[in-house]
Amino acid sequence: MSPALLVPLALLFGILVGAGFVMIVVASARQGRHAASVVNSVVPDGVDQVLDVLESVGVVVDASNTVIKASAGALALGLVSHQSLSNAEIVRMVDEVRRSGETQTRELEVPRGPFSQAHSSLRVRVARLGTRYVLVLAQDLTDAIRLEEVRRDFVANISHELKTPIGAVTVLADAIEAARDDPEQVSRFARRLGKESERLARITREIIDLSRLQAGEALAERVLIEVDHIVAVAIDQNQVAAESRGIRLISRGDAGAEVYGDEPALVMAVQNLISNAIQHSPDHSHVGIGVSLREDAVEIAVTDQGVGIPEEERERVFERFYRGDPARSRNTGGTGLGLSIVKHVAQNHGGEVKVWSQLGRGSTFTMRLPRAEAAPQIEIGERTA
Repeated sequence: MSPALLVPLALLFGILVGAGFVMIVVASARQGRHAASVVNSVVPDGVDQVLDVLESVGVVVDASNTVIKASAGALALGLVSHQSLSNAEIVRMVDEVRRSGETQTRELEVPRGPFSQAHSSLRVRVARLGTRYVLVLAQDLTDAIRLEEVRRDFVANISHELKTPIGAVTVLADAIEAARDDPEQVSRFARRLGKESERLARITREIIDLSRLQAGEALAERVLIEVDHIVAVAIDQNQVAAESRGIRLISRGDAGAEVYGDEPALVMAVQNLISNAIQHSPDHSHVGIGVSLREDAVEIAVTDQGVGIPEEERERVFERFYRGDPARSRNTGGTGLGLSIVKHVAQNHGGEVKVWSQLGRGSTFTMRLPRAEAAPQIEIGERTA
């Protein structure tokens, strides 16, 4: 073969080999894309959108238990880590559903994080989603369980607190009957019976008040209220109790403050603060009630000269039925509900209550409320645009 013919044949062979190689590469790429589309199949229509708006726990896993979609709630609870379910019990539920095809429902205690000692109570439901996926849904029951525990504690505390005065009334009634021929004894037992009846009535009234406040019923109507009037009424309600122990109630501070709210509720709160201060003050001392105006708030502070509150008890004093010294509270007629009522009144009015205390020097309770904005004043003859 002549050299002139050999060169074109070599070029043609090279072209054919190159074209074949290109075809092989293209076919391989197509097969790879097809395999990837099978492995990375999308979640069934609509599931993506549902999980995106789901506040509770929602997770979709594929055949290899890889998480391909998770709601924000699942991520917040730490149930998903590195595209895998982090809770072994939920993984077992998924495997069981995949084997049996039957939906599984269980209640689990799940750690809130890898370093947290706290747990969340979940009701977990696992079911098939199509032929390849498994759907994990969970409802967080933590708050519901906590509220139920609070309710049980509240009922138990009420039962305990009411049992004492009710039992005392029963005993004193029997004592009066037994001493009916002794006028002096009858008179003494009758006075004690009256005190226990008053205490029973106070507990009942404060339980009703606290229930109303927690239900939000106390703020059905908000009206403009003068803080000076609230303080004056609350002082008047405590004047007799203070004078009986030689305690002076001293009021001072900024005048003219106004807030929006429920007048009886606010009077009750300030009255409880003053009453609490009287109970914990020594005889012949004084209790100060001060009003301070801030740029956007009104502060009502009540200061006593009592023994003070230990640091570890300062936040607990606002709990229902909590009493740092139960014996003293019983002697003074305290129910353990007064400061809890103050806290809920303040919260219902968009405010707060704080305590400062130093052992041996007394305590100051400060209720902070949003200040009412003054209405614009228009001079006589002034025209508005």
